[in-house]
Amino acid sequence: MTTKSVSAPSTRRRNPAKAANTPAPPPEPPPVETLFFSRDESWLHFNERVLEEAQDPSNPLLERVKFLAITASNLDEFVEIRVAGILQRIEDGISMPQPADEGGLSPQQRLDRLSVLLARFVETQYNCWNEQLLPALEKEKIRTLKFADLSSKQRAHALNFYANEVDPLLTPVTIDPSHPFPRVLNKALCIALLLRHKRKGNTTTALGVVTVPRSLPRLVCLPSSAGTYDFILLHELIESQVDKMFPGYEVLSRSAFRVTRNSNLYMQEEESRSVLESVRSELHNRRKGDAVRLEIEDGANEEIIERLRTNFELDPWQVFRTKGPVNLSRMMNLPSEVKRSDLKYPDFKAREFKIDAKSTDIFDQIRKGDILFHHPFDSYKVVEDFITAGALDPHVMSMKQTLYRTSKDSSIFRALTDAGQNKEVTVVVELMARFDEDSNIRWARELEDAGVGVYHGIFGFKTHCKLALLVRRDPDGVIRRYVHLGTGNYNPVTSRFYTDISLLTANPEITAAVQHVFNYLTAEAESDGYKPLLVAPLTMASTFLELIAREAEHAKEGKPAGIIAKVNGLLDRATVEALYEASKAGVQIDLIVRGMCSLRPGVPGLSENIRVRSIVGRFLEHSRIFIFENGGHSEIFCGSADWMARNLHERCEVVFPITDTALRHRVRDEIIGSYLADTRKARLLQPDGHYERATHKGQGFSAQTHLMCLADPSMGDTSRPGTDE
Repeated sequence: MTTKSVSAPSTRRRNPAKAANTPAPPPEPPPVETLFFSRDESWLHFNERVLEEAQDPSNPLLERVKFLAITASNLDEFVEIRVAGILQRIEDGISMPQPADEGGLSPQQRLDRLSVLLARFVETQYNCWNEQLLPALEKEKIRTLKFADLSSKQRAHALNFYANEVDPLLTPVTIDPSHPFPRVLNKALCIALLLRHKRKGNTTTALGVVTVPRSLPRLVCLPSSAGTYDFILLHELIESQVDKMFPGYEVLSRSAFRVTRNSNLYMQEEESRSVLESVRSELHNRRKGDAVRLEIEDGANEEIIERLRTNFELDPWQVFRTKGPVNLSRMMNLPSEVKRSDLKYPDFKAREFKIDAKSTDIFDQIRKGDILFHHPFDSYKVVEDFITAGALDPHVMSMKQTLYRTSKDSSIFRALTDAGQNKEVTVVVELMARFDEDSNIRWARELEDAGVGVYHGIFGFKTHCKLALLVRRDPDGVIRRYVHLGTGNYNPVTSRFYTDISLLTANPEITAAVQHVFNYLTAEAESDGYKPLLVAPLTMASTFLELIAREAEHAKEGKPAGIIAKVNGLLDRATVEALYEASKAGVQIDLIVRGMCSLRPGVPGLSENIRVRSIVGRFLEHSRIFIFENGGHSEIFCGSADWMARNLHERCEVVFPITDTALRHRVRDEIIGSYLADTRKARLLQPDGHYERATHKGQGFSAQTHLMCLADPSMGDTSRPGTDE
């Protein structure tokens, strides 16, 4: 077994030194019957769907390695946020069951189930690595070698790299009364050593710890013959040299390990001088939060495991023994190191936007009508060009933009910085974009230094909406607003593999509403002028419920009624209950939910008219699209919000209408039509909570492939619904 769950978790932290250490088979999770699927277990099912892509031999081999690495990265975040949160509730003495839409279980019951499911999932991860990916990689002459297996030339290269690049960064520590256990940072890879002093007659053992430098690559490239790619894992290279680090000791055993810590941020508003200072302080605390999980190589010395477990105050179930690299997420680097295009997805060229020959510039083009883009099939460069044009155009008087996540050296960031020198520029930076806080703090400081007005939205509400507003005096002397609204972050890097919708518009009604949203974000000035936008936390939740209820009324009256929604997550209880009521009224409902979904479809008398599908493929499905049939006068919306309580009630979000006839057809027929026709990458949610593929692996119609071929005909013939690719 790859990962051993030694026992079920306790209702409180026991003294780990006294806990049993004998592995026991994990019990079956107790059944839970509810109208709502558990959020945490639904998330694990999503990660299982990602893992299926790593297991799917029809995917290119190096892409399968990426999918496996993604599951490990996903699991890290799940453990340090969700599992950590449950542990906190238990330690705080909270034992009341959660609401039905959270699974109806007490924190302890949730943890009991998750401890079993996590162990099984990690076992499947390493089975995939050892039984499928490693043999396939070796067949393609891509090898990760042990130090003992290196040729003389490879060994010389590795030792030279160690002496020049690695050794100067290492700090070996022996744990004794004079040297307490070092502060092991969150998710830092370390090496534990069981040591015995070489003094004659000394039989006592000590623990040694070496932290693997984070600044160095986890895979060290080795010289190899043509067509062969050989690597050694960095920690294995270090392990081969540990005897030299502890010259007075005999090294009895060694093993790589990694600790995952609680990474929730806790901010006390009344004690904070500013949001920025609070986040900066809490980031420091995150690095040393309570340990939640210990990963250590399978076969590690039991004394090492017990000493580490005792030091980190972990119960036995929190120890995960891995048959393979302790940090699988770092295998994400392997595909970039291997120059084998035949083992990767074929190149794809996004469709470039070109200004009409009769238009003088991007603003002239927007004035002629709304423009919609579906990224990454449409290049994101048009969004960058829109912001850059605003910075460079002397007729643009002011710029306002939200930033949730962006990328290093982003042209958008540079444009805003440059514009701050001679324009009125306002940027709302979300400092608490999880795991991007460090970079967002740095960007906020740099923007302020450039003369940009930087705000952090409304305290207690993350600013998650994607808005850019340019005010321009046009050649006719009229001052107009130009707006970009999107479903994804202003991040040119992720735009290449996230699917998102962008809308450029000069529609006076929409652009005026966007300005009201910015006034809300910077001054908390609420307004009646948000229509036709749906704005959270003000109007969105109630409006969505009204739109769903309207469909139910249409169905009862025999009018055309239907709902199609594409979201990342569906967890909001009120929304789920409204969808149940609409289904009972006869409304046909198709939901495309990439990740977590608490709604149970296909239940007679409740949700037999609801179908839920999830699509996991080459691109991360990130766009949010909502279609309401409305008695034959359909309404189509796109936006930044999922149907989750945090989006509807705890974040500042914007959903916007698509009103242009041609753009509405594109959204409904080309985009949504393709996803609903997908029979290759789609999984269908069953009433029991499990997902089944829409068809057999490697067959059927792929929406993403179809959309790529539409954008880039050089990829080949466009696949058609109902045909094999």
